[in-house]
Amino acid sequence: MRQKIRIETFILLVFVSLAIGLTACATHPNVNWNLKIGGVVNNPMVLTYADLARMPQTELKDILMQKTTSEDTTNTWVGVPLDDIASKAGTDPQYTTILAKGDDGYEMLISKNELKGAIIALKMDGNWIAEKDQAHGPIRLVCPDTPANKWIYALVEIQFNNQ
Repeated sequence: MRQKIRIETFILLVFVSLAIGLTACATHPNVNWNLKIGGVVNNPMVLTYADLARMPQTELKDILMQKTTSEDTTNTWVGVPLDDIASKAGTDPQYTTILAKGDDGYEMLISKNELKGAIIALKMDGNWIAEKDQAHGPIRLVCPDTPANKWIYALVEIQFNNQ
């Protein structure tokens, strides 16, 4: 009898572990979104939302978002380091700026110096941007050392430049 209980307990633990593992693999929202990477790169690419969600993530805690039209806020952001994407694309290390474009046509030229610590954010304050802030998502360029006008939301393209 004891052996049967142990086997049943073991089987239950295996099923629970599998369920937790499968849930962890499918935790990001199902979003149809592409981010085009180009410019002075050896490997131009298009990264899907799922690609970004699978890449190693970095957390930026207590980052001040300096806004021009409303009160500043402090948030925690999670996303893919821009440096990792630049490396994956084979970006010329001498690039000087990026041109970041949002899906609404807004674009911003940002110097390499302003991009220190920048990430392509998927989460804000522990929540997927795609689910909690659909008007400004599903991804956002977060540049911790710059004013918020350079934090492009609904990011669709990054062009690395040498000018």
